[in-house]
Amino acid sequence: MAIAVIMPKQGQSVETCIITRWFKNKGESVSAGDILFSYETDKASFDLEAPAEGTLLEIFFEDGAEVPVLVNVAVIGKPGEATNSFNPAILSAAAPEAPSPEKEKEPVKVADAYDLNPAVSLHSGKTRISPRAKRLAADKKLDYSNLSGSGPNGRIIAGDIEKLLSCAAAPFYPAQTSGTEYTEAPLSNVRKLIAKAMLASLQNSAQLTHHMSADVRHLLEARKIIKNRHATDKNQPDITLNDMICWCVIRALLKHTEANSHFLDDRIKIFNKVHLGIAVDTQRGLMVPAIKNACGMDLPKLSEALKSVAEACKKGSISPELIQSSAATFTVSNLGNYGVEMFTPVINLPQAGILGVCTIINRPADTGNNIFGFVPYIGLSLTYDHRAIDGGPATLFLKEIKEQIEAFRY
Repeated sequence: MAIAVIMPKQGQSVETCIITRWFKNKGESVSAGDILFSYETDKASFDLEAPAEGTLLEIFFEDGAEVPVLVNVAVIGKPGEATNSFNPAILSAAAPEAPSPEKEKEPVKVADAYDLNPAVSLHSGKTRISPRAKRLAADKKLDYSNLSGSGPNGRIIAGDIEKLLSCAAAPFYPAQTSGTEYTEAPLSNVRKLIAKAMLASLQNSAQLTHHMSADVRHLLEARKIIKNRHATDKNQPDITLNDMICWCVIRALLKHTEANSHFLDDRIKIFNKVHLGIAVDTQRGLMVPAIKNACGMDLPKLSEALKSVAEACKKGSISPELIQSSAATFTVSNLGNYGVEMFTPVINLPQAGILGVCTIINRPADTGNNIFGFVPYIGLSLTYDHRAIDGGPATLFLKEIKEQIEAFRY
């Protein structure tokens, strides 16, 4: 009996996935557990395994296609079995208007969102372009013939068109942007999620930010020692200033556990372990992966873990469970490399706080014996949910971070 291969739903917020590469061809025999194709959401990449043994009778979407979750992608069965009953185009035409009980929202209708003739879409012209990207380009009257796609084999996908539209001075199309007052770009899935989360955070919490600065002479001395050791021996850990600051934040959270918490409307969940969230800027947008049990790591291991999750986010291979807002107990967001002197970070609810790390500025200070000189200070911006933490405890927590940084030794 033929069975459908369905596009999985990776998280509640994921509505569509992009097929990046097929590893099996139509008519090929497959075994249960064989990797059929790889696909990606707006934040991560995955492989889909064959659910059963048989022959890959039909493939409904090719490389680069953006497919709604829970939609049939292919059919596995015995040679000669009919596949029309699994075809999403036929199912979409026959489906009632009522929303599917499996989804919180009405799913995207395949017939409306896609040209369901992949063979025509892929091979009718010289330029390889996905149906959704082609429709978007047509709506915006864009000539994509000279555009290099980022999809498999150079195929243009919707993200390429969206990226082009987001640039008012796009070098590929100067004639279409000159003389206009503005350009419009559709929001990507990840931008929609970020916008929704940020708005909900500000609307549903009582956020307040305290600012303080810390003397980082000891951190800079430690960083110099670490760089020299790493330069002569690549096996030595390359621990950054951000790694050291995260280490100090974890120590402070263990002393001020009220900040290591989730506010859940009718209760506060205070954690005994620190699962540290770290804000990572990627091409897809901001991600905040969690370092589980960060309080149990020494500094080199913490540094390695921070680099590992950041790299996974940038590659799109981060585990969906680690980027849920509830995965971390507290978050650090570092904008120091951008030269930001002070900012107000937004809490990743239900977490009760987030620390913004700013750039280092030399300020006049007493260096001892009434001798004044310039001392490097780093800015610290703590945003906390006043529903969970009062101003006094929040200030003491921020002061503890400052003291941990100033007492740091390597």
